[in-house]
Amino acid sequence: MKEGKEPIMSASLICPECGADYVFENDGSVTCMECGHVWSVADVVKSEEEAGLVVKDSNGTLLQDGDTVTVIKDLKVKGSSSVVKVGTKVKNIRLVAGDHDIDCKIPGIGAMGLKSEFVKKVTD
Repeated sequence: MKEGKEPIMSASLICPECGADYVFENDGSVTCMECGHVWSVADVVKSEEEAGLVVKDSNGTLLQDGDTVTVIKDLKVKGSSSVVKVGTKVKNIRLVAGDHDIDCKIPGIGAMGLKSEFVKKVTD
């Protein structure tokens, strides 16, 4: 592997052939490390736009990229002893297709995926 090119894991970059999320991006194409399938990043973006990704919070309020949400339940972080406490405010969310609906950075924990059923939108 070229120096500086690290495999990336993202809910929006899942192999359409085998479903693996261990993929890496290189010059606009994505390669699956498990089955070797190669596809274009542009194809992923188009398919999400065509699908009309609709994500709602626990109260049924429509969420959009860039919204601020708050966590409504203590959530254990897999593979860690950390807990995301109820009331934690998460700014600038990004909606994705996949197992988790939201990609975000949580203060004190870092980047992670959340399910929309455990958050509510904060109105300004």
